[in-house]
Amino acid sequence: MKSLILDITQRIVEKSKPTRGAYLARLESMKNRTRGADRMGCANVAHAIAALPSNDKLKIVEQKLPNIGVVTAYNDMLSAHKPYENYPQFIREIASTVGATAQVAGGVPAMCDGVTQGEPGMELSLFSRDTIAMGAAIGLSHDVFDGALMLGICDKIVPGLLIGALHFGHLPTIFIPAGPMSTGIDNTTKSKVREKYAQGEVDRAELLKSESAAYHGEGTCTFYGTANSNQMLMEAMGLHIPGSAFVHPYDGARKALTSQAVSQLVTNIKQDNATSIGEMVDEKVIINAMAALLATGGSTNHLIHWVAIAHAAGIIIDWSDFHDLAKAVPLLTNIYPNGTADVNQFQDAGGPAFVLRELLDNGCMHPDVATVSPGGIYDYTKIPAVQKEKLIWSDVPEQSGDETIIRKASNPFNESGGLRLLKGNIGRSVIKISSVPEDRHLIEAPAMIFNGQEELLKAFDEGKLERDFIAVVRFQGPKSNGMPELHKLTPPLSIIQNKGFRVAIVTDGRMSGASGKIPAAIHMSPEAAAGGAIAKIQEGDMIRLNAAVGTLNVMVDESVWRERSVDIMSEEQKLVNGHGIGRELFSGMRKNVSSAEEGAITWI
Repeated sequence: MKSLILDITQRIVEKSKPTRGAYLARLESMKNRTRGADRMGCANVAHAIAALPSNDKLKIVEQKLPNIGVVTAYNDMLSAHKPYENYPQFIREIASTVGATAQVAGGVPAMCDGVTQGEPGMELSLFSRDTIAMGAAIGLSHDVFDGALMLGICDKIVPGLLIGALHFGHLPTIFIPAGPMSTGIDNTTKSKVREKYAQGEVDRAELLKSESAAYHGEGTCTFYGTANSNQMLMEAMGLHIPGSAFVHPYDGARKALTSQAVSQLVTNIKQDNATSIGEMVDEKVIINAMAALLATGGSTNHLIHWVAIAHAAGIIIDWSDFHDLAKAVPLLTNIYPNGTADVNQFQDAGGPAFVLRELLDNGCMHPDVATVSPGGIYDYTKIPAVQKEKLIWSDVPEQSGDETIIRKASNPFNESGGLRLLKGNIGRSVIKISSVPEDRHLIEAPAMIFNGQEELLKAFDEGKLERDFIAVVRFQGPKSNGMPELHKLTPPLSIIQNKGFRVAIVTDGRMSGASGKIPAAIHMSPEAAAGGAIAKIQEGDMIRLNAAVGTLNVMVDESVWRERSVDIMSEEQKLVNGHGIGRELFSGMRKNVSSAEEGAITWI
């Protein structure tokens, strides 16, 4: 292990001692209880098994065999979740063959950020994570389960399910993905059509044709955004059956992997003092997830989500931990939006197995961690396939299948990970440098102030952005309006940058990986609505963003800056932000939410 990673791990262990200790004590008390069907009153048990076939009732009550709770995020709005439609029946069938029963404990909401981008519904997106966690908790609160299977893939769904699972951390738990859709048109072509549409060079019909060629079937979107970053991190944490992440929904191995998840969970449940998910997700496992994120230049959303996930397990991390860890973790992949390849090409070139092997072999991940697979984390450096109707795993090839997509640690794309912390007199923010050309790591330009993405888009349409500038898009944080992603700003800013102007964005909102090659200081904390200094910036202020050294400052005299008042959100804007498309139902979350760096958590 690299000494810096050991030091960061120990730092996290020390600051987490009180909360992690209390969490583990709660788990131990839950694990030591009599199983649900033997502990509960007869009326309670009768309700729980009323709809089951007689044979399953016998298994639970008389034979005391494992009963699995399934939490599913199935809906057919999300292409990634459509394959889950028939999973519960298949899971029940497999459970029966391995001496267990399975019940759908509950369903959780799953929204598609692709549908809600730039729409009012996007302001519910971040909060849907904690809603999903609560939904999972409601399902599992029936408390009659010996283990859990979690069905979910996309942006807020996996973090929400994992937070929910960690609040039932005494249960052995496995996550079941369903895989990416097949490759459509390449992402570069898609982006160019978007830019042409923004300039009026193609019409809406041409844009829809392009988008439909990219998003065209069942499975996750194939770019390396939050959904597919989720899958990479779940492999790194050992919470999948090894190699499950990027197998197509209708590949022959997918059904075999799902079957294996059910049988492996039953095996794990039956072990004496079975390792639960709460015990499994410890400080080392959180470090491994962070390392995988940095090594792949994954979604910046996980700088929020994994802080919340760690907190759910009693572990305290912040952006300084990510920043420091990046110094010891090389960037090993080049996947869109960092490069041009999609996740199917990434999988073909070696995929998660290749990355994890390189990280483990080069001291960038902890090898001594528990996983749902009996062989430990090195099981995740192997590739699954079906041969003669049997699921087998083979070693990932020694060399990359394509060095433009994935590389060995001895020849990385960059010596440090793809994410960086920015600090200065505005606050703390993060930037995804893996997608930004080095000549754009330093931007100094005057501020243009926007109180929402609509104002910036209007300025673009009116031709007011043809200059060097740094767009300050504020009142986009979790307290303001739920911290929507601002993807629609990428095409116009890309057009301005392509004309030779030096541009960047500073915002308390999110952009995930979609900022592309535009330098984007995002998740600014404290946010404007919490009195953050981003609300002090005035039109024309010179701002210097230096990703090379990790600084972001407004270049005004310190005494002037100190005396400046903070702008506040207008009552009209508050009203607009808080109503319509169900947003009023989430007002309590906006009031109670913690900062982005604290995980944008609504439940503490």
